[in-house]
Amino acid sequence: MFHHVKDLQFNARVSRPDPVFANLLLEQFGGENGELAAAMQYFTQAFGAKQPHPDKYDMLMDIATEEFSHLEIVGATIQMLLKGVNGELKDAADQSEIMQVMDGKAAKENIIHAALTANPQFPIITGGGPTPRNSQGIPWCASYIHSNGDLTVDLRSNLASESRAKLVYEHLMKFTDDPYLKDTLSFLMTREVAHYKMFEAALESIQPNFPPAVLQADPRFTQQYFNLSPDNSTRGPWNKGEMPGMGKDWEYIENPLQHIKETKGLSDLKNPMKEELKETNAQDHKLSKEKSDEVKMAEPGGTAQWSSYADDNK
Repeated sequence: MFHHVKDLQFNARVSRPDPVFANLLLEQFGGENGELAAAMQYFTQAFGAKQPHPDKYDMLMDIATEEFSHLEIVGATIQMLLKGVNGELKDAADQSEIMQVMDGKAAKENIIHAALTANPQFPIITGGGPTPRNSQGIPWCASYIHSNGDLTVDLRSNLASESRAKLVYEHLMKFTDDPYLKDTLSFLMTREVAHYKMFEAALESIQPNFPPAVLQADPRFTQQYFNLSPDNSTRGPWNKGEMPGMGKDWEYIENPLQHIKETKGLSDLKNPMKEELKETNAQDHKLSKEKSDEVKMAEPGGTAQWSSYADDNK
């Protein structure tokens, strides 16, 4: 159950109209890395986490709800940036606020043209109001959402989502010198960082969480780095020395073509790792049962009921 409070989470303000930036800001309203996408992603992921990870369900719902509040901030800011544009610009007097943007250098029609030619749907379909479309007028799409049913995979997706959203806000800040607007963008950008650390902590609290999902990696093919760019090849911690957190070293395949031929397509390896494969298979069965039992034990018997409706006053 959502409860709407009309006061924004952050005191969003703008010092002057800026229809051009309003169109850019649509990217964070209905864009691939915007607030609606984040809210729907975490909201969707929460359902699968409810039974096995009720604490993570609570976190995901809290962050999803905050993302909806950020969507409200973005929408409100877009509307404020259009002050003097929606229905009033054509008849505005020279001393109106929109004239401060033009600074005597352009006609009103030029301001409208500059703001809206990149996204004709903005004035034609929505009349300047924010709708779930990005800055080019492309409608929001559910394919933006990453929800895979395994919480460790979902949390890693969320880390990437928060990183991308942070980067978009960082880029947006380059296109305005409005101090109030920059404060709002900085707040929204910083909350992406905060959410990143929340998801990082949640992932760390689930053990084991690597590799993602349940099945273990095949030990015969985990360590190889294939040198597929032979000219001026580089070496680094991704192909030299110990693999991060794995307790084994990288195997650098200098000549992949020769290696594939000699091993008959990796089917005839010098070290077949039979014992390691047995351990891996045993671990697969063990973790599969643990994950299955985790979900089954969390599901209540009898009539399924999502909420308890506990009376806190008793």
